[in-house]
Amino acid sequence: MKRIVLTLAIAFIGLTATFAQSTGKQKMTPEQRAEKSTAKLEKELTLTADQKQKIYAVELDKYKQTEAWHKQTSADRKAKRDQHMASKKETDAKIDQVLTPDQKKKLDDLRTAKKARAQNKKDHHKGPKPADKVQE
Repeated sequence: MKRIVLTLAIAFIGLTATFAQSTGKQKMTPEQRAEKSTAKLEKELTLTADQKQKIYAVELDKYKQTEAWHKQTSADRKAKRDQHMASKKETDAKIDQVLTPDQKKKLDDLRTAKKARAQNKKDHHKGPKPADKVQE
C-alpha cells in the first residue's frame, strides 16, 4: 500500500513539474503587438482616433517586417542589426509625422527615459569598471 501511494505521489509531482514548465508565454501575433504598443502610446500621449489608426498601421507594418526578419536565417548579424536600425528610424519618423508638437516632445522624453533605463540596466549587469575596483 505504501509503495502505491509513494508511486502515485512521485508521478503526481513529475506531472506537475512538466506542466509548470510547458505553460510559458504564448507568442504574440504582429497584430496583437501593434495593438498593444498603440494602446500604450494612446495612453501616454492621449491620441485622437485618427492618430491611433495611423500609428496602428505603422506599428503593424513594423512588427510584420520584424517577424519576417526573424524567419530569415541567412543574413548575418550585422546586416540584420543595420536593417533593424534603419527600420526603427523610419518608423519613428512616420510616427512623428502623425503627432502634434506637444505629443512629439512627450514621446521624445519617453524615448530618452527608455534609453537611460536601458543604459543603466546594461551598466548594472557589467559590474564595476576596473578603475572603480578597490585596491588592496
